[in-house]
Amino acid sequence: MLQLHNLQSTGKKSKRIGRGGSRGGTSGRGHKGQRARSGGKKLGRDFEGGQMPLVRRLPKYGFKNVRFATPVAIINLSQLNSHFNDGDVISIEELRKRKLIKGKFPFQVKVLGAGNLEKKLTIQVHAVSMSAQKSIEKMGGVIELIGGR
Repeated sequence: MLQLHNLQSTGKKSKRIGRGGSRGGTSGRGHKGQRARSGGKKLGRDFEGGQMPLVRRLPKYGFKNVRFATPVAIINLSQLNSHFNDGDVISIEELRKRKLIKGKFPFQVKVLGAGNLEKKLTIQVHAVSMSAQKSIEKMGGVIELIGGR
């Protein structure tokens, strides 16, 4: 019958060395050095035995703008053409309501010229590409740039 007091071990016990007996002295650890000490383990993938790691020896260079860049939500003319009617005023709130832009503010909205625009629209965004600006003005639309760029 399976009871707590008569359970048998499933694993092999490791031999405890370094406590006298036939394996005394250095107990298979060699003489001195990091691995002979207690807790002398390798500290990680980039640990090189105390030598200055390669990652720290190589020079750091370049500039990454990730911390300072403002994210830009992109809208194409084809999206504006399919989601809005002739004469509509398109604001950031309206784009959010129709789920054309997602994410948390602060970000800027830019209109790009991919696709065709066949409607007269008033667009209030942060930035517009040159091709999009030509298409919007060609259809008689108005671009109102909001603060930002």
